[in-house]
Amino acid sequence: MTAIALIDYGAGNLRSVRNALVAAGADNVAVTADPDVVATADRIVLPGVGAFAACMNGLSAIPGLVEAMDRRVRTHGAPFLGICVGMQLLADAGEEHGTHKGLGWIGGTVRAFTPAPGLRIPHMGWNDVVPTFAHPVIAAGEAYFLHGYHFADTADVAATSTHGATFTAAVAKDNIVGVQFHPEKSQAYGLATLERFLAWRP
Repeated sequence: MTAIALIDYGAGNLRSVRNALVAAGADNVAVTADPDVVATADRIVLPGVGAFAACMNGLSAIPGLVEAMDRRVRTHGAPFLGICVGMQLLADAGEEHGTHKGLGWIGGTVRAFTPAPGLRIPHMGWNDVVPTFAHPVIAAGEAYFLHGYHFADTADVAATSTHGATFTAAVAKDNIVGVQFHPEKSQAYGLATLERFLAWRP
C-alpha cells in the first residue's frame, strides 16, 4: 500500500480531502502532524484554508514538521501536492495581512487580486483550468475555486485560469505540484486530478 500523509495543521478541509483521496483510489491515508509519519510517507498532501500567515504559523508551530516535509519532499523526492493555501505556502512569501515568509520551495509571491469594477473578490466558483505545458497531474478542465489571493511572479506555472486577469491555477516543479482549486470540491475533474497524482511517478 502507498502511504499518504495528509498534513493536519489546523487549516484544511481534512475530512473532505481524505474522502476524495480514498475515492480516487488511495488505500492508506494518514491524517497526521507527526514528523515521523511524514518522514516515511510515500506521498504528501498539504491542504489549506484561510489566511496565508495563519496557515504558515500553524504549520511552523508543530515541532519538526516543516523539516520532515522538506527532507521527505526535497531531499528524498516524495511526490507532493499542495491544495489552495497549501499551494500558496510553497511560495517565497505571501502578502496577506502584511508580508510573511513561505516555505520557499517554488519561487514567487502570493498577492491579492487587483480590485476592478464588476470583479468579485474572493474569486469563488467554477472556472477553466488551462495547462501551460504537458504535466502528468495537470489537465484541462473546469474546477472549483475559492480564494482572494493568487500565486504571482513564478516561473513554474503549470496551468492558468482567468478572473479579471490571468492567474496561476497550478504550479509544478520536479516532484512538487500545487493547485489553487479544490479537487475535493471539483467533482469528476477533481477526482481525476487526484487519481493522476496518485499514479504520478516523478
